[in-house]
Amino acid sequence: MITPEKYAELERRILDAVARDAEELIQVSLTIHANPELQYEERKAAALLTDKLAARGFEVERGVAGIETAFVGHAGDNDGPTVAIVAEYDALRGLGHACGHNLIGTAALGAAWALNEVIAELPGRIRMIGTPAEEGGGGKVLMVNRGVFKGIDAAMMFHPLDENALGSATLASNRIRLEFHGKASHAAAAPEAGINALDAVIQTYNAVNALRQHLRSDVRIHGVITNGGQAANIVPEYASAEFSVRAADRPYADETLAKFIRCAEAAALATGARLVYEVREASKYDNMRNNPAMARTFGERLTGLGVVANPRPSGGFGSTDMGNVSLVVPSIHPYLKIAEAGIQCHTNGFREAAASPEGQIAMLNAARAMALTTLDLLVRPELLAEAKREFAAA
Repeated sequence: MITPEKYAELERRILDAVARDAEELIQVSLTIHANPELQYEERKAAALLTDKLAARGFEVERGVAGIETAFVGHAGDNDGPTVAIVAEYDALRGLGHACGHNLIGTAALGAAWALNEVIAELPGRIRMIGTPAEEGGGGKVLMVNRGVFKGIDAAMMFHPLDENALGSATLASNRIRLEFHGKASHAAAAPEAGINALDAVIQTYNAVNALRQHLRSDVRIHGVITNGGQAANIVPEYASAEFSVRAADRPYADETLAKFIRCAEAAALATGARLVYEVREASKYDNMRNNPAMARTFGERLTGLGVVANPRPSGGFGSTDMGNVSLVVPSIHPYLKIAEAGIQCHTNGFREAAASPEGQIAMLNAARAMALTTLDLLVRPELLAEAKREFAAA
């Protein structure tokens, strides 16, 4: 039984640890930011984070779940619950760390370091779980499916945003790649001899645009043409596109995906092109289910740090593979402000904010709040029991 006096001492030591490590954590954050790496290529970031864990006495597993840049750091060996702090560290193609994953990974490191100061005196264990490829690669999807989150009692991470919020629903999503195979021909001399694969891509877009009026308002379908042909005077014999198909829940996301595929099949039939498509296992992001008890506790910890957070963001939301984690273990995905209102993720302005002093302050506050929330989950069995009841009910 931990007395109130001991509880206060543990809290103070956690906060002191983050303050002591602040300069080093900021340097880690800026180093990752300056060296952006795409999904499943985050070798520098993963090496930096795992080396920092190992230097503080964590037992570190690298290459977990058969993924080179995934890792788990373990601390604590007492009986009791296991709480996971989740890290992300991949960047966006062409934009770098315009989603602030450098802050996410470093905040997880800061929370893990601070908890390691006191874990020997606590019931239970902590794990820092490094999850690559959140930006479309679905690292957590694969890690969940391969059992990395088995034995975890609660999991948490934070995400930067342009406001403070305790969490929100996110969209269940699918990513699909389309390839149309036609027949090349001279576009002027013998167009009738060709089969235009690009026309099939364009017809898919047109069919989807007609479909939109018959879908729920929460659906989002968006995509890009990744290959549209080689020259204007050659009928394109090959064209490809990638789309994201999202909805508020998994069943409707999958229903919408089936309708989308029929649009592509119709385009192939209309043009004479041959369709090949792929929906990758790792692309199936589930909608996030934020645990109310854990979110409330995180919010109380933020308030104690002088940070006020709304229950949920005021704007729209996207998708995250943390949603898949939230279906197997009680989880939270709160947001902390690093940019002025209206500066959205996946923009140049947000990339700059992720390296700004405001971004580093949010990262340190996230480390503090996650560490203190983990402390609460480990030493207050009634809190974890409430979180598990809510999870089971959901």
